[in-house]
Amino acid sequence: MSEPSDIVLRSARLAGDAQALLDEHTRARGEVERRHDVARHRAVAATLATLGLDSLREATGDRIRLAPLEAAGFSTVAQVASAAEADLDRIEGIGPQSAAQLVAAARQVGQAVRRATRAQLDVDTRPPEHTDLLVALRDLDLAHQLIEPLRAGLEWAVTTLPPENVASVLATKRLRRLFAGRHRRDEAEAALDRVRQHLAAPTTAELESQVAVARARLADPRWEPADPWDDYLARPVHYNGLLADATGLGPDEVAIQGFAPAEIVAEIERLELNTALLVTSLRGYQSFGARFALVQRRTILGDDMGLGKTLEALAVLCHLRSAGGTHFAVVCPASVLANWEHEIRRHTELDRVIRLHGTDRHDDLDQWVTGGGIALTTFDTLRLLPPPPVELAAMVVDEAHFTKNPEAQRTRAVRTWLSRSGHRLLLTGTPMENRVEEFRVLVAHVRPDLAGAIDGTDAVAGADAFRRAVAPVYLRRNQADVLAELPPRIEIADWVRLDGPVADVYRRAVGAGSFMAMRRAAFATERPEESPKLVRLREIVDEAMANNRKVVVFSFFRDVIDRVCAELGPLAVGPLTGDVAPDDRQALVDAFTAAPEPAVLVSQIEAGGVGLNIQAASVVILTEPQWKPTVEEQAIARCHRMGQVRPVEVHRLLGEGSVDERMLAVLATKSALFAEYVRQSEMKEASPEAVDVSDLAAVDDLVADLPEATVGSAEQRIVALERERLGLPA
Repeated sequence: MSEPSDIVLRSARLAGDAQALLDEHTRARGEVERRHDVARHRAVAATLATLGLDSLREATGDRIRLAPLEAAGFSTVAQVASAAEADLDRIEGIGPQSAAQLVAAARQVGQAVRRATRAQLDVDTRPPEHTDLLVALRDLDLAHQLIEPLRAGLEWAVTTLPPENVASVLATKRLRRLFAGRHRRDEAEAALDRVRQHLAAPTTAELESQVAVARARLADPRWEPADPWDDYLARPVHYNGLLADATGLGPDEVAIQGFAPAEIVAEIERLELNTALLVTSLRGYQSFGARFALVQRRTILGDDMGLGKTLEALAVLCHLRSAGGTHFAVVCPASVLANWEHEIRRHTELDRVIRLHGTDRHDDLDQWVTGGGIALTTFDTLRLLPPPPVELAAMVVDEAHFTKNPEAQRTRAVRTWLSRSGHRLLLTGTPMENRVEEFRVLVAHVRPDLAGAIDGTDAVAGADAFRRAVAPVYLRRNQADVLAELPPRIEIADWVRLDGPVADVYRRAVGAGSFMAMRRAAFATERPEESPKLVRLREIVDEAMANNRKVVVFSFFRDVIDRVCAELGPLAVGPLTGDVAPDDRQALVDAFTAAPEPAVLVSQIEAGGVGLNIQAASVVILTEPQWKPTVEEQAIARCHRMGQVRPVEVHRLLGEGSVDERMLAVLATKSALFAEYVRQSEMKEASPEAVDVSDLAAVDDLVADLPEATVGSAEQRIVALERERLGLPA
């Protein structure tokens, strides 16, 4: 039997060695974070040194004068961020308040850049800070391999053995045993016996052996490869995975590039995208997508919904227009025709957009053929038009999965027009991995030579394998691929045209002078297919379902809620209205959250927009604008909050040339709210602290805190304006 002192020493040694190994893993992980911070700091500094002062103008909503800064020799964000407020205050034309705002804005931009920056290991120049990071990653890799399999046993040793030692010591000290009371002696003997039993277990002896091997391996430098870069080049995916895990950053460039072959990526990187006609900044993945379409010429862009496929397509058109292209065409569902025109005018300086739609379509076609520009039309109209008598620089087919039937007239019309186009770009947010036959049809639209080579077994092998197989023609990035930071909120204004039967419904509401009937007229048609907002809502829901995402629909009006529920049928959960008791509201949300399949929670905005957490949904649809901006914000915040793991898309359904535009214009007289519907700023979203939001509060004051007559007069004014526009008697 072992002496008590031997038992105490052995248990203390095992507990100490176990704690040392756990500490080593923590240290190795912390060292990766520290080394990455050093490498990222230099990358951020380099970016800020090339970022012009226009970024500050964008970040502050053009609220700060920059001309005095430029006159004083400032040209980059880095210079402003490093300046003292007192130094800026001494510049003529800049006071103390402006100096403080400039420094704060520059630092916020710096923080935004830092959040968006990940140190990319440079295998060509191999700077010292990157080598240090690789060494740290290598150490973490070894620590992880040796320690993680033992973690449960190590934590057991640390938590179980040391407390026993205190009592066991009593049993090793003869004097203490002599003078301690009987109770203390019995307690010490029992503690010593428990430790003895722990140490006698076969699993403890095995753990001791494993700990000894792990400690010796960590202390032995002979395992290290001569050059850490050689090891990195042999295992780049493994290292990048370690880096992402240790730093909490996003996936590597392979995913962002959609698994495109190296030779295609190299050619894309050599292309300089001409953005002279583009008035909106592109994110890195959007620039890559546009250049992919330009380099490959005939492509399918299948990015996940909300990533900006429309903007990427517009970047392609702008580049080609700058290069001398004259004629372009966009074909899309009727429900998004108005939205395309708004997006073109919002994001570009392409000044000639012609709709080929309605009774004047043939005259408009002649006008476009003669003068060039972008021809916007729908699938149903396209089949009624003759083939274009001119060569197209580019043709964009939005919601291309609408042409999956090769025998349909719309599909044949699309193929005829595509055959006259140099660049062919199909857009679809519906994943194609498990729809090989449909995908083969789409590929045949742009690359018939590749369509026959698509093998269904590629899809069976998984999404990544499928994307690699079709990479020359198909680029798809999921939101998780390119939006790895804290999930963003993506604002989308879905403009629809109120024509046909819905125009008659709207006209009657205006004639009756009913402001509330005007607001919901787009949903009040006799048949569902006559409601452009309902059609667009169904399209958004269908795409969300295809991507396995849950949706929340908010409306102020009960009859709109009922109409949406009837349209969605079993997909709908609810309705969640003011008539539902608070406890039952949460039960509805719980049922929605627990639903194993995609579902749609349909809710009145003031019932579901307060007090409920709906993180299960990552798509929000607002069926009409609200007078109080905070009502919308609170509703959106039910989904876009802590615990949300996906980017949240916010779709606002807006009727073109209707009460919706009038409401937004009224709100815009007191705030920048209208700009938030029709214009988005990446920097402002990235740096909300740098934006003065006092105007937004002023809007709430205007429409909520003042007497109801104030709002009522605004509504009466809108009714009068709409009567005048429609030629109705006052």
